[in-house]
Amino acid sequence: MEMIIITGMSGAGKSRVIDTMEDIGYYCVDNMPVKLIAKFAELAGQSDGAINKMAIVVDARAKMMFRDLGAELTRFDVEKVEYKLLFLDCDDDVLMRRYKETRRKHPLIDEQNPSIEKAIQKERELLSDARQRAHYIVDTTHLSVMQLKEKISSIFLDYITNGMLINCMSFGFKHGYPSEADLVFDVRCLPNPFYIDELKYKTGIDSEVSEYVMSWKQSQELYQKIKDLIDYLIPLYVAEGKSQLVIAFGCTGGKHRSVTFAEKLCRNLLDEDKKVTVNHRDITK
Repeated sequence: MEMIIITGMSGAGKSRVIDTMEDIGYYCVDNMPVKLIAKFAELAGQSDGAINKMAIVVDARAKMMFRDLGAELTRFDVEKVEYKLLFLDCDDDVLMRRYKETRRKHPLIDEQNPSIEKAIQKERELLSDARQRAHYIVDTTHLSVMQLKEKISSIFLDYITNGMLINCMSFGFKHGYPSEADLVFDVRCLPNPFYIDELKYKTGIDSEVSEYVMSWKQSQELYQKIKDLIDYLIPLYVAEGKSQLVIAFGCTGGKHRSVTFAEKLCRNLLDEDKKVTVNHRDITK
């Protein structure tokens, strides 16, 4: 039985995720009371194989009952119940904009938290333990609906225990820091193709740009040092039981140097039979 528990910030895309999980073959339940998760999993296990993969959404709509999630997860750990916890996050200003655009009411708005901003702050407090315990954290701040679907599919289409999933990503510091990243490498110290007229409007996916970036001795040495560190760290993360490792490379705009490094690392790890995806957060900005 594969059990995925989905939680996270209201407005971060849980409904989109549950639709995607259903599309790839999971039996999905939205807004389940925390205390019913174990019972539902038990019943699903008695379904003679009719339900062998399920995804359950639990979130702040349960309000104070959501606080039971930590105790339930601890019980699962003690009883060795297999599950994975997916947490969806998003920047506060984007969450506020989404609520204003849809004109929906935040589930935690009340007399103590009369504004969307106050409700979001309260929700972050309520969800802080769940975020700390998550096996997967997906930040949807800069993701389109299609990008979110592709990201979720890349994680869960292949059974999640078939090795750690490594996500190589690029981003631009001027567009914000990637909160979901486990390792962040700043490559702004390298020569910038942006100032070469024939390369300015290309990206690190183009061979002319990647060849330019990697033509410098400092680029080659930096990449090798990063690769040696990652080779050292991966077995340690696997031994710890980590399910996902997000390795982010940042440059100024997220189009040239960071893309080159993310693409190169992805290719090298794929050659080593690692389970790897690559995404370029800011390449179209």
